[in-house]
Amino acid sequence: MDTFTLAATSFIISLSLLLTGKKDELQESFACFCIAVFISQTGVFFQNVFAPAFWLNIEHTGILAIPPLALWFFLKLTHNKTFLSRRIVFFSAGISLLGIISIFTPISNWAYFHLTIIAYAFMAILFCYIALLNHVKKLPPSTEKKRLSYLVFACLLAVAGSSIDLSGYLGFNLSKIAGLILSALLYLILLIIAYPQLNKLHDFFARALIIFISTLTGTIIFYFVALFFSNSVPSFTITLMTSFLIVISLTPTKMILKKMFSFFYPDSRYVFTSLYEFDEKLESEKALMLAEMAPVFAHEIRNPLGSIKGAAQYLKSEASTEEQQKLFDVIIEEVNRLNAVVSQFLDYARPYKLKLEFQNINIIIQKVISVIAANRLTENITIARELSEDIPEVEVDEQQILQVILNIALNAIESMPQGGSLTFRTSKIETITGEAISITIRDTGSGISPKEIKNIFKPFFTTKERGAGLGLAICHRIIKEHGGNITAKSIPSKGSVFFIRLNKAA
Repeated sequence: MDTFTLAATSFIISLSLLLTGKKDELQESFACFCIAVFISQTGVFFQNVFAPAFWLNIEHTGILAIPPLALWFFLKLTHNKTFLSRRIVFFSAGISLLGIISIFTPISNWAYFHLTIIAYAFMAILFCYIALLNHVKKLPPSTEKKRLSYLVFACLLAVAGSSIDLSGYLGFNLSKIAGLILSALLYLILLIIAYPQLNKLHDFFARALIIFISTLTGTIIFYFVALFFSNSVPSFTITLMTSFLIVISLTPTKMILKKMFSFFYPDSRYVFTSLYEFDEKLESEKALMLAEMAPVFAHEIRNPLGSIKGAAQYLKSEASTEEQQKLFDVIIEEVNRLNAVVSQFLDYARPYKLKLEFQNINIIIQKVISVIAANRLTENITIARELSEDIPEVEVDEQQILQVILNIALNAIESMPQGGSLTFRTSKIETITGEAISITIRDTGSGISPKEIKNIFKPFFTTKERGAGLGLAICHRIIKEHGGNITAKSIPSKGSVFFIRLNKAA
C-alpha cells in the first residue's frame, strides 16, 4: 500500500499540472518528474501481482528516467542560476537512455544492475539537492528564499522519515511509511511551484491541514459505515492512505470531467460550481450588470432633473410673492437631493481602480478631524484621539479610506444633536495572516437597534428620513476592496462603535 500511495500521488500531481494547460516549464518539468516516479513505483507494485520480469523492466525504466528529469526540474526551480546546466541535463539523459537500452540486453542480468541504477538516481537527486542548497544560500532575503528554504528543510525531514523503512534490517518491525512521506514531499513541492502566493510557513501548514482534516474525515466516515454494514474492517493505515488518495484526486477528476462536459455540453458551464460559489458568481454578475446600467440610469434621471431645476429657478425669479418663492426653493432643494442620491448610486455601482500607496492611517484620521473642524460640525462634541504611534503602514487608497472614515464620523455627529464625544482609536493587532491595524470610531449618540444594525451595510437601507442608504454600503465595499473588513456594534441611546481592520502592507 505504501508503494501504491506514492505511485498514485505522483500520477495525480502530474495529471493536475498537465491539465491546467499552463505553458510553464517549471510545472511541466515537475509533472514529467512525477510521471517517472509513477512509472517506477507502478513497476514495484505490480511485480508481486503479474509477470515480475516485465514489471521489473518497467521499474528500471522509471528509475533511469528520474535523474535527467530531476536535474531539469531543479534547473528550472533555481532559474538557471546554479552550477546545474542544460549540458548536465543532456549528459544525464544520454546515460539514462543507454541504461534503458541495456535493460533489454544481457547486462540487465548482472547481479548489481538494480543497485547500480538506484545509486545513479540517488546521486543525481543528491546533486540536485546540493545545487538547491547552494542557490538558497546565495539568495538575498526574499519570499523566494523563504519558500525554497522550506523545501530544503522538508527534504531533510523526508530522508530522516524514510529511513524508518530500514528498521527491518535492524530487527525492528515498523510499518513502511516512506511512500507516504515522499508523497507529502511531492505535494509540498506542488504547493511551492503552483501557488506562489503562499509565502509563509503557516500558509503551507494551513493548506496541508485542510488535506489532513479532509483525509481524516473520510477515514472516520468510512469506519462508521464499515462498522454498520460489514463484519470486517480494513487496517487504519490502508483506510487513511485510501482517503488521502481520494481527497487529492478530486481536483484532477473534476478538471477532466469539466473538460469533457464543456466539449459535449458547452452550455453546462455551471454544472461543477458549488451552491456557495454559484451564489458568489451571481453576485459578481449582478454587480457587473449594475455597473453597466448605472451610467444610463443616471443619465436618464439627471437630464429631466436639470430641466426641472432650471425651470424652477427661472420661475422663482419671476415669482411675485414670497410664498411662491418658498415653493420653488423646495423644488430646487429636492432636485439637488435627488441629484446627490444619483451621484451616490454611481459611486456605489461603477468599478473603481484603487490607487494604492503606503500610508500611515493616523495621518488620514488627522485629515478627517481637520475637515470636520473646518466645517464647524463639532459644536458641543468632544473629539478624542487615541492613536497608537507604533502601528505599521498599510497599502491603501488615501482618498477612499478618508471617505470611509469621514462618512462614519459624519453619521456619528448626526446621531449626537445634543452633543457628546467622538473617539478615534488606532492599534496594531496580530491575525492569522500576520500583522494588521485596527481603526475604532466610537460615539455616544442615539445608537442603532439590534434589528437595524444587521442591515446597515446593505444598499438602500437607511434609518434616516431623508437618507439614500448608500453611504455605509459604499464604505463596506471600499474596505472589502482593500482586503479588510468592517463591523459595527451599538446600544440604543448609548452610542455606536465601528471597527475597521486593514492588513499590514507586505
